[in-house]
Amino acid sequence: MNMKFRIGLIINPVAGMGGSVALKGSDEVIDKALALGAKPKSNDRAHLAFSQIAQYRENIEIITAPSLMGESLCKSLGFDYSCIAFNSNTTLTSELQSSDANHTLEAASLIKAAGVDCLVFVGGDGTARNIYSAVGDDFPVLGVPAGVKIHSGVYAITPTAAGKVLELMVTNQLVSVMERDVLDIDESLFRDGVVKAKRYGEMLVPAELRYMQAVKMGGKESDELVLADIAADVMRQVDDELVIMGSGSTTQFIMEEMGLDNTLLGVDVVREQSLVASDVSAQRLLELIADQHAVKLVVTLIGGQGHVFGRGNQQLSPEVIRAVGRDNIIVVATKTKLQALEQRPLLVDTGDAQLDKELSGFVKVTTGYNDYVMVQMSNPD
Repeated sequence: MNMKFRIGLIINPVAGMGGSVALKGSDEVIDKALALGAKPKSNDRAHLAFSQIAQYRENIEIITAPSLMGESLCKSLGFDYSCIAFNSNTTLTSELQSSDANHTLEAASLIKAAGVDCLVFVGGDGTARNIYSAVGDDFPVLGVPAGVKIHSGVYAITPTAAGKVLELMVTNQLVSVMERDVLDIDESLFRDGVVKAKRYGEMLVPAELRYMQAVKMGGKESDELVLADIAADVMRQVDDELVIMGSGSTTQFIMEEMGLDNTLLGVDVVREQSLVASDVSAQRLLELIADQHAVKLVVTLIGGQGHVFGRGNQQLSPEVIRAVGRDNIIVVATKTKLQALEQRPLLVDTGDAQLDKELSGFVKVTTGYNDYVMVQMSNPD
């Protein structure tokens, strides 16, 4: 099944307008900027980024906002797109003045709900703040710089650089993700010569992939050191939840790091680094998780094949996977194992076509301590 890469796109059409007329920002001064002769630039900046991936348009679907917030760009470059619908209180027209923070907030929330692999936004630090407020810190985003103030680490260095990162993702290259700060400064103070930045949080952004860990041996990952890093990160991601440990050598190493016996070809259940049950069946798993408020599932892939579900772990039945939920699945693998797939997607074959569809899309794979890559997952049919 050839899955299209789904991109969310939000353009702040007034971002950066205050800079060219020496207003040191665009927040709350759009009318003044227009009166001084400022011209909108953000759609031009977006065009630079998205023209980098126009050749892959048949493999891309864009979910965007109407008019100058994204729709116009998609039309001009010939992308397959659909527009979210604002509620009646935030009607958007083609007039620049009609676009404000509420449009960005609502658009980001609606696009996230629609389900995209990465949300791309074009603007400045104010736009980044709004996106963060809407989507939080666990959703892949990418900023295209177009504002006056670009202090946040969530932006690519240039619009063209943003396009290059998107190209890596669209062509199914291994793309690391990392947490970067969302910063903004007080523009009113900035206009008086005072720079006062505030950190609002972090967002998950794609980064240029560092294929190898810091510790290398002969140009290859040191498996034991990398696996130890993966284990440490997994233990950091779970608190007091019940944790289902799938089969495989990578999950076996995590169990060993916790000092627990492991069923290499089976499924075990742990809580707070203590063994709850060994080599459990699908029915037993359903019984164990039935009254739990939170459950995590740790799985790896079959090396060379890429199967995450449906091969060697049938205990993880569709009912179990649904009960856990996609957001609570932690996929672990070394980058060496992922590279061996040669850009092929991870595979799901649960026996439930609808569930396979729900699981498909880009998934965050833990590849080290605080080190992740985004990899496409799909059903092979």
